[in-house]
Amino acid sequence: MAVLLIRYSEIGLKGTAVRIRWENRMKDNLMQMLEHDMVEALVTKGEARFYIETSDLDKAIRSVRKVFGVASISIAETCPSDAESICSALAEYSKSRMVKGKTYAVKARREGSQPFTSMDIARMVGDAIWNANLDKDPHVNLSAPDITFWVEVRPKQTYYFQEYIYSHAGLPLGTQGRVVAEVRDDRGLLSAWLMMKRGCKVFVDGDYCLDILSEYDPHLRTIEDGKIPDRTLGFVKGYSVDDIEGFDQSEYDLPVYFPTVGMTDEDVAERVAAIRAEAEASPSRSV
Repeated sequence: MAVLLIRYSEIGLKGTAVRIRWENRMKDNLMQMLEHDMVEALVTKGEARFYIETSDLDKAIRSVRKVFGVASISIAETCPSDAESICSALAEYSKSRMVKGKTYAVKARREGSQPFTSMDIARMVGDAIWNANLDKDPHVNLSAPDITFWVEVRPKQTYYFQEYIYSHAGLPLGTQGRVVAEVRDDRGLLSAWLMMKRGCKVFVDGDYCLDILSEYDPHLRTIEDGKIPDRTLGFVKGYSVDDIEGFDQSEYDLPVYFPTVGMTDEDVAERVAAIRAEAEASPSRSV
């Protein structure tokens, strides 16, 4: 059965203690999002990877793409991590994916103590694919192939796939403290979303498009009667360059952030349209 292979980006730059803590938070966020979208799935954590097993890959992808910290997703097949099994699996896998006259390449990486290097397995798999598709006149092109076969060899299993589905990356929601975001228009909406992407737990001041933001934080909270939550680290406002003129920071006892200050109205409209479309495609909307 195919599995979803989930990668992160910035988390990998952190020291061991912080990385492990943030990986655990990201796993929790993945499970919460899948539960919110009513997608039955099993989430496991590996070395710099998460793996999701589910019977509905399409719904799971649409759900997981909303989780901040996820850099990319691949639909991967699996096999044992010995060279013979890998070559046999990729040869069979390639038969329905190679196209007559098209070029191909194998991109491999390895983690563990296998008796072969990444270059070795790429060469062996490349030969296996060649021999399995002689009727299609195969040609190798390592720099700009028409078809790429990706292979990740791990100690217990090998994962192979053909596609990277890119997501928002950023940091796991809830790893960077609390902020209060004023959300009363599209700039406010985008500002709150951008702070979420940087790992902040956002408390919303306003009621504009809460249904959109709640697709990215199933436990989204608003503030009541202007009451600021404990341990708040700052305020977020959707200001443009023109709006910020004359702004008086002295009126606030905490830092104020302006994530969209360098964006034009057209930039904001384009980003918000993409966010709306993704939210509206959420599996939770079809439940």
